Amino acid sequence: MTQAPLLVIAAGGTGGHMFPAQSLAEVMLARGWRVKLSTDARGARYTGAFPQAVEIEVMPSATFARGGIAAKAMVLPRIMGGVFKAMSNFMRDKPAVVVGFGGYPAIPAVAAATLMKLPRMIHEQNGILGRVNQVFAKRVDKVACGTWPTTLPEGVEGVYTGNPVRGAILEKYAAPYIVPGDYPMEILIMGGSQGARILSDVVPEAIARLPERMLANLRISQQARAEDLDRVVAFYQTQGIQADVQTFIHDVPKRMSESQLVITRSGASSVADVSVIGRPAIFIPFAAATADHQTANARGLVEANAAIMIPESKLTPESLSEQIENVLSHPAGALMMAQAALSVAKPQAAEELAALVEDLAFKTK
Repeated sequence: MTQAPLLVIAAGGTGGHMFPAQSLAEVMLARGWRVKLSTDARGARYTGAFPQAVEIEVMPSATFARGGIAAKAMVLPRIMGGVFKAMSNFMRDKPAVVVGFGGYPAIPAVAAATLMKLPRMIHEQNGILGRVNQVFAKRVDKVACGTWPTTLPEGVEGVYTGNPVRGAILEKYAAPYIVPGDYPMEILIMGGSQGARILSDVVPEAIARLPERMLANLRISQQARAEDLDRVVAFYQTQGIQADVQTFIHDVPKRMSESQLVITRSGASSVADVSVIGRPAIFIPFAAATADHQTANARGLVEANAAIMIPESKLTPESLSEQIENVLSHPAGALMMAQAALSVAKPQAAEELAALVEDLAFKTK
């Protein structure tokens, strides 16, 4: 009996890398493939949601971005150790394709595939290549892009697949949108996986500035950092605003589908979630993101008139309150924003990525 083909997915330890990697793993398992995830010890802590059938391979890796002189001196030896370990694994169980999703934990497997001339590709979630994907963009067979357009090195052509979303988000694809009106309304505020201090500083005050008739109908769901939680809760209570403030929102798909407006950072996964469910959004890109990639991520939805973008440099309670009121006081406009978000969504991103993987695997045989 012929063994099923093997896909090795190499990904780092943040949600931005892991969510699309998990989505591809789910689709490839359903297509009858075997799947292994290559990551480092840090990344392995984020694998709880991966299907049990996915074998986790922990590889040594490291980054120059952390630690002191001694730690930096060990970066190259650790990476090389990871590459040799990956090559040894590949010789025992040869992958049909290796797919890198970025992050330094992806280096060993993608580098090993490059040295061994195995079919390989990368998927870049953001509108600007991350550091690791920049290194491999000219050394892989295909570059799949989650955001369009994506800035790529000269001579490199990207394939626009979109960013795969989790199954729970996909279940809410094009969920009916209830336009804002004189009845209970929901605003969802997210600051990425760790929350964002600037959103805790500005959003509650911006909401408190809304007209009383609007405030009476509002219910707020907000993610906040642990150190900001008590003061955000206290502020909403003193203002008499209904708010559920948590350090981590576990039921984002449900809350987003029930919201009239989403206020969020523009990480690649958040942008994909907003477009697939189809909701008006106000994006506040993280100003310190590498090469300002969160601004690039939001651009497609902004240009489609599905979202409003406020740079951190222009974010004040006054400017944000004005934009919130704009969306919630114009039901027809809010509906058009929701429909525009859906018009640029890529709900089949994981399937398109899987098709690329299979083309790469079977074309080379």
